Amino acid sequence: MPLSPWPALLRAGAFGGLHGGHPGRPAVGVGVAVNTPQELRLGLEALEGSRTRVTLLVPPGLAGLAPDGLRRARQAGHEFAGRGDVRGLPLLEAVSAQPITLWERPAHPGWAELRRLAWLGLRPMPEPLARPEPGGTLRLRPEELRAELPRLRRLGYAPVPVGELPELRPARGRDLFGHLYTRLVEDRFTREHGVIDLTERADALLRVAALDHAPPPLPLPPGTPTAELHVHSARLVGLAGRGALTAYRAYLRSLRDVAAALRERPELAEAEAVFAVTLFHGPLEQAGFHMMALPPLRARWYGLGFRLLRAAYGTTRTPSEGTPRLAWLSREEYLAKFG
Repeated sequence: MPLSPWPALLRAGAFGGLHGGHPGRPAVGVGVAVNTPQELRLGLEALEGSRTRVTLLVPPGLAGLAPDGLRRARQAGHEFAGRGDVRGLPLLEAVSAQPITLWERPAHPGWAELRRLAWLGLRPMPEPLARPEPGGTLRLRPEELRAELPRLRRLGYAPVPVGELPELRPARGRDLFGHLYTRLVEDRFTREHGVIDLTERADALLRVAALDHAPPPLPLPPGTPTAELHVHSARLVGLAGRGALTAYRAYLRSLRDVAAALRERPELAEAEAVFAVTLFHGPLEQAGFHMMALPPLRARWYGLGFRLLRAAYGTTRTPSEGTPRLAWLSREEYLAKFG
């Protein structure tokens, strides 16, 4: 099958495509696909008593098969979005007593289908994610709800209907650039360098990579095992958008997550120091890290990378300073401060 341009164009806002909500708030939009009366009943039973409202992804034909179930869902406060063939949309709107404005993003969209959705005033929903992210969306099956909704809350997320995500907005070109940067740069780096992801919690910010050496200018023998910190860039930008203090507190909690990983993860058992190349100078220095200047050429190279990263995630404001520096602590110092 030839590569289609339409998924990328939807990420850039074509045909009214939506991007998601505020990346620093813990809300996550939950869509639940219900194709049959049985799936609708199973989903509503799982949602009863959970104090959770979701977006039900409903094919219009279900309105003729389960009108009472859809009315029950409406009375429970759930949102409706369409999926599949748009024929029968007026009946779905009549039974649900809601105007349908959201539509599940087609798996293999074509120009004619997307144009028809736009002509009907139906906006393609954000692409569902494989794992929860603040402001993102998830697509769950009815049988997953009983386990997944409590898990999301334990991780600090607030499940909401997709249409109620705080600051839900249309996609734009920068979102496509950010998506490509994440996939081609950050995800690739994570795979190739064995980065340990510690960002499962909604406000967690840090990942850590186990290295078998101590890169300069660390004042350690070159063959010393170390642990390098990496930040979840999009989430840091989102939290900083809520306020510097919010981001700083999340960063401190995440430093404690790294301490737990140093104690518990076998990959980090031999790391003798923890370091990061960062623009986040002030908070790390305040937290007790030793700060070191990078060699000029290396500093310029990292600075270029940080500028590209800020462009990808929609901010031109640096967290602390414009010149990257190396922050580090010995393992003992790190665990004494954060462990």
